[in-house]
Amino acid sequence: MLEQRSFRDILGRFTTGVVLVTAHTAEGPKGMAVNSFTSVSLDPPLVALCAADTSTTWPAIRAAGGFAVTILGDQHAELCRLFSARGADRFAVGDWTSTRAGHPIPADGLGWLDCRIATIHPAGDHELVIAEAVEGALTEQAGPLVFHAGRFTALAAA
Repeated sequence: MLEQRSFRDILGRFTTGVVLVTAHTAEGPKGMAVNSFTSVSLDPPLVALCAADTSTTWPAIRAAGGFAVTILGDQHAELCRLFSARGADRFAVGDWTSTRAGHPIPADGLGWLDCRIATIHPAGDHELVIAEAVEGALTEQAGPLVFHAGRFTALAAA
């Protein structure tokens, strides 16, 4: 079997974008940074993400039944770090607005989706979440926040 560290190092060479997953929950606003996010289907509009079993944030978002996904831009590295830190007051900084469903989103994200959880599958030490996008918008023009080999990086111009 492939060793966990080797597996992680190999997958770290796969470049990903980064999103915030946020929700208005019974416990107040909750959110987490996610790089395991992808589109699944155009009809119906579905997305997927993975949430770690050890997450202290995901249970409250899951219980809310829905969440917002904000696509982060290259100006959001510090915000992403804040949303990756345990115990941080994640909504204390920045300019926030809300979707019509009431989920908090950064006002300067590149775009957002309001999602309703469709199904959750156990997947090793994570849950694989499939959600239907019910609303969304493009909001800013900027470069994407890119994660590669354990750090943020920039795209090269063609």
